[in-house]
Amino acid sequence: MNAKIQKQVMNAIRMIVIILLCCMFLTPIVVMLSTSVMTRAEALSPGGFHLIPREFYPDNYKLALERLPYFKYMGNTMWITFWCLVGQLISAPMVAYSLSKIRWKGREPLLTLVMSTMMIPYVVTMIPLYRVWANLKLTGTYAPLIVPAFFSSPFYVIILRQFFMNIPDSLVDAARIDGASEFGIYARVVLPLGKPAVSVIGIFVMLNTWSDYLGPLLYLNRQEMYTLSIGLQAFNNSYNVEWTQLMAAATMFVLPVLVVFLLFQRSLIDGISTTGLK
Repeated sequence: MNAKIQKQVMNAIRMIVIILLCCMFLTPIVVMLSTSVMTRAEALSPGGFHLIPREFYPDNYKLALERLPYFKYMGNTMWITFWCLVGQLISAPMVAYSLSKIRWKGREPLLTLVMSTMMIPYVVTMIPLYRVWANLKLTGTYAPLIVPAFFSSPFYVIILRQFFMNIPDSLVDAARIDGASEFGIYARVVLPLGKPAVSVIGIFVMLNTWSDYLGPLLYLNRQEMYTLSIGLQAFNNSYNVEWTQLMAAATMFVLPVLVVFLLFQRSLIDGISTTGLK
């Protein structure tokens, strides 16, 4: 087998593997979409599941909207997501800049401490954090879900720091020689060069906040404040699950995320490739 044929065989194998992986990841979405337009009897028929509905039944979306105040919950989710996005995009780049481009005593130990906090599971800090917010009389509000974003997240800080470390120190030193302040260097030199990584962080924050279930479940105790992730539980009760309506509601829940991904996928791919995130 010559080199040309061997290369074609390897490319064909790679393509087959990619197609199989795509099918594996797309299967849950296809099942969700298919079930959302089936009748309840067809979706739960004992004859086995099939992807193509025998009877197209789009009324599941209408029934889901009647049962779930979708637009109210969507507004609540968008409100929390917006402020979390603002908080993280303000705080995380500033912390990353100080840990990458400013030389100060104790920087490395603090960086180690920041990285070590990523190893602590959320379930370990969940109860202490809840008690803190309860003592502050802020449970039942959006504050526990929004305020922490303004103090940055270790994961986002590490990603941005790795990107900022690749920016030549000569640019920062030249700005200092010209008399620029540290904030001026950050705002006019480092941050504009870090747009790809900041875009990745923004998309991650949006996705994580939009789909967060545990946080709203812990801190929100009034139905009018619920997010979409909690609202989906309305289709579950003690006796059965309205699977077709649940899949219709889940489709509407996922739709904004897919739109954001399609709009910003180039920024996401460019940012990941330049940041070195694997």
